[in-house]
Amino acid sequence: MSTQRRATLRIQGTVQGVSFRESSRAEALRLGLSGWVRNRSDGSVEATVEGEPAALEVFVSWCHQGPRLARVTHVARTDGDATGEFRTFTVERTS
Repeated sequence: MSTQRRATLRIQGTVQGVSFRESSRAEALRLGLSGWVRNRSDGSVEATVEGEPAALEVFVSWCHQGPRLARVTHVARTDGDATGEFRTFTVERTS
């Protein structure tokens, strides 16, 4: 049985135009996580990330802060079982 988990995040605040996606990709890869991140047309950033629970928690904590120029005001989170569908962590197109 896998211990891998999935978290889907919606990050709000000043999170576009501040390297949030690329910085989150680097953080996820550093932590050994997989998934994706993308800008949303409403100005938020959305991410789906999978991996070991402890690494997920570090990533989610990082998302509450983001890169230096980001100003995160809210992070909504939904948890679930990992599907194993991702090989790496990528930056996706805006939705």
